[in-house]
Amino acid sequence: METLKRISLVTVFTLLFGGLMAQNTTVTQAAFVKSYESEKSGNYVAAINTLKTVYKADSYIVNIRLGWLSYLAKQYTESIKYYEKSISLKPYAIEARFGCVKPLSALESWEKVKAHYMEVLKIDPQNTVANYWLGVIYYNRKDYVNATRLFEKVVNLYPLDYDSVIMLAWSKLSSGKSADARVLFNQALILKPDDSSALSGLKQIK
Repeated sequence: METLKRISLVTVFTLLFGGLMAQNTTVTQAAFVKSYESEKSGNYVAAINTLKTVYKADSYIVNIRLGWLSYLAKQYTESIKYYEKSISLKPYAIEARFGCVKPLSALESWEKVKAHYMEVLKIDPQNTVANYWLGVIYYNRKDYVNATRLFEKVVNLYPLDYDSVIMLAWSKLSSGKSADARVLFNQALILKPDDSSALSGLKQIK
């Protein structure tokens, strides 16, 4: 009899807990729907306030959503805080790192942007977005060796990607590898006929 009472109590608690979980999920879903509507109308602050009513520190999806909305509202410091929380909850989810790059770029925190791209590449070495934009950072810093290495990786994966081909061409030219640059500039012209950047590069090659 005592065993039956224990089983009954466990069953009651399980049902109650399950009911509360379902209720919380429904409330969260409704808050997300409302936040999407506010975002669509450009009212980012309203969208943020709606989600804050269901905020939980251990919720990845709420934190990353708040990171995005705070970025749209130009609340960059808040955005970074939510994205960093998301990263701490799911360290291998690269979407949160890509999200965090946006407010960091708006604040021109380029070292932190670079760090996030490098972390992404530790998780996914072939990630073309991280390879490309990290290459751009190196190129802008005149580090053409590292820029070339990263752009080559992207071009090897996607030989018809114009942006990567043209950046690799300029990296090669800036490294003094004119012959390689000429081939790449001509390849860029096939991908984008009469491209001004490729034509300008070819003019600089004697």
